[in-house]
Amino acid sequence: MAEPAENLRENPSLRAPDALSDDLQHEYHSGLDNTDESDFDEEPYISDESANQAWISWFCSLKGHEYFCEVPEEYIEDEFNLTGLSQTVNYYFEALDVILDIEDDNDEPLDPDELEAIDSSAEILYGLIHARYILTRNGLFQMNEKYKNGDFGVCPRYCCDGTFVLPCARTDVPERESVKLFCPSCLDIYTPPNSRYQKVDGAYFGTTFPHMFFQAFPALMPEETSPIYTPKIYGFAINEASRTGPRMQWL
Repeated sequence: MAEPAENLRENPSLRAPDALSDDLQHEYHSGLDNTDESDFDEEPYISDESANQAWISWFCSLKGHEYFCEVPEEYIEDEFNLTGLSQTVNYYFEALDVILDIEDDNDEPLDPDELEAIDSSAEILYGLIHARYILTRNGLFQMNEKYKNGDFGVCPRYCCDGTFVLPCARTDVPERESVKLFCPSCLDIYTPPNSRYQKVDGAYFGTTFPHMFFQAFPALMPEETSPIYTPKIYGFAINEASRTGPRMQWL
């Protein structure tokens, strides 16, 4: 297990990265970022470094993919770890080749529509593999480093005093809901404040991850839940039965 971390909640200076106005969509085969001109001052270009970059590293470096960690190719190459995914993802084998940077010179050229479909399947397949990997020992340690660095942001609730959050989901079924953020202090979930994260599929992180994480690293779990705000009028707490009373305890 990891060494006990310093009190992470005493870190109010950490803030989530600034949001972009539009979600970014990318085409791997073109090597270009398909963004509006308003997103950047300069037009995107293909650098020598990005042209030689592995697909997994490229995918995790995209804007809006900061929550992802890099899954080792050795994990993906083990068929046992991918059990059942071939029935879930279209163009499964082609998508797997894209993720692992496998090129077959004997393959027939594909039309643009097929390439787009395979690229989309590669993203879905990697996301579902990622949800499994982050529950393994190595995956938990990788996400632990990102958590301690504040890569997932902090709880927006004032009483949580800047507690770090973890990505999670309300369902493990893909294409149902976007990723959410779980706060271990108030034990509630929130929509990411940045719009670029709000189209990241929650199934790529799953419902189990944050709770497995704190089982693996109990020292990172806040010792006490955050206080609950009590509405008052002239110093007197409002009765629970009142229309303006604290009916929902997370307020």
